[in-house]
Amino acid sequence: MAAVPLLAVLASLLADTSGNRGAPIYSAESIANSAANVAAFYAANTFVTIYGQNLAYTTKEISLDDVRGQNLPTVLTGTGVRVLINQIPANIWYVSPMQVNLLIPPSLTAGPATVQLVVDGLAGPAITIALNSSAPALFQWDASTVVATHGNWPPITVSSPAKAGEVIVLYASGLGPTLPRAVPNQAPQGPAPLEHISDFRVLLNGVPVDSRRIEYAGATPGYAGLFQINLRLPEDAPPNPEIRVGYGDRLSPAQRYLPLQ
Repeated sequence: MAAVPLLAVLASLLADTSGNRGAPIYSAESIANSAANVAAFYAANTFVTIYGQNLAYTTKEISLDDVRGQNLPTVLTGTGVRVLINQIPANIWYVSPMQVNLLIPPSLTAGPATVQLVVDGLAGPAITIALNSSAPALFQWDASTVVATHGNWPPITVSSPAKAGEVIVLYASGLGPTLPRAVPNQAPQGPAPLEHISDFRVLLNGVPVDSRRIEYAGATPGYAGLFQINLRLPEDAPPNPEIRVGYGDRLSPAQRYLPLQ
């Protein structure tokens, strides 16, 4: 559940404060990849944020009370907010009148998908998005700094930067299928490496890191939709490098940096 604070995204549409409980209002342009805060960058098992108006009548984030056994919620208790993707209910992480965070079901495959938000029986528009095989994006503390921790778990920040040669942990969304595969509505109970790990790469200032330095890349046990990359930084790593991850030319967005001295 602690993945919620990692969703460092900003609302771009005004909430409806009139008290009118109208149908939800949103568009293709107001749907974003939660980690990167960019539109049109989606895959199965990826966090997505819908911005708009009339998205909920209350504000609530996921809590242990919403989890039934090992099953993650498709409706947060007392909110009445559901998001259907190709008619499959998505797991909901957070709702408010102008923002809903959700996880695209891992059972979906690449291709067009229809997103529709429903609150207390009032349906918003059916929006078509494109799902890719992966949509790699690093979570961010702010608009340009990625979320990462030292190997012993304190966060990496400007005041506590990474050091060349140390093992760090990066946190990401949308890295694609794992082995074993993600189970719908459940968090992974143990390590699950990326299925296509041989094609996965990390780049510092555009230069691929030796793949042998990627000690693990896959699901974060206990957190649905959250991926981690355990990386031993090169001894000659440049200071404050741009860092990108992904496959081939499908990489996480540029101009995201790792504090490193």
